Amino acid sequence: QVQLVESGGGLVQAGDSLRLSCVVSGRTLNRYAMGWFRQTPGKEREFVAAISWNGASDLYADSVKGRWVISKSDAASTLYLQMNRLKAEDTAVYYCALDKIAWTSGRDINENDYWGQGTQVTVSS
Repeated sequence: QVQLVESGGGLVQAGDSLRLSCVVSGRTLNRYAMGWFRQTPGKEREFVAAISWNGASDLYADSVKGRWVISKSDAASTLYLQMNRLKAEDTAVYYCALDKIAWTSGRDINENDYWGQGTQVTVSS
């Protein structure tokens, strides 16, 4: 059984940094892409960042590009999201996702893949 558990969310001030973690059990990461998504009340879940199966490439939403960095440790079975220069509009529940298909870039992660339960990030202005 594959499980994803996020942590690291919290309440911070604008300009601060946070690092989210997502620990994966039931599957090794060295063949699978992963991603981060976020959702605010009344809105659809939106893409934030993705990292390819081998960590060689990554993708970012324009809203976070240059501020945040996605990374993963296959050895630790953990996905990370380093969030710098946080803004009030970054407030959301953040979800990690694991692609069910091996050897991908992560750009096609969707609702049919594995998902965590989410962690709340609140940025006060």
